[in-house]
Amino acid sequence: MDVGQRMSKIVKHNGTVYLCGQVGEGASVAEQTRDCLGRVDALLARAGSSRERILQAIVWLADMSDFAEMNEVWDAWVPEGDAPARACGEARLARPELRVEIIVTAACD
Repeated sequence: MDVGQRMSKIVKHNGTVYLCGQVGEGASVAEQTRDCLGRVDALLARAGSSRERILQAIVWLADMSDFAEMNEVWDAWVPEGDAPARACGEARLARPELRVEIIVTAACD
């Protein structure tokens, strides 16, 4: 789904959906995280999945000092009882204005 020359937005294989890294728009890490997670929701729905079926999430922050702010948004978004395995680290992202990128793997139909 959404196959491009460089990458695909969604790859499905054997009941698992892999999303490419999602970023968001906004001035703060909270705004970017909310927008990013909205994009994750939309892609999961297109793939026949949902946030309740996320198996793993990898979060990249441009600066680990944004960890608490990102987690406030994440904690409000992730369904209680369905939190995925998650890792979070610091990385230089593709553009200087980006502060968060999230990669998701989920179960799908």
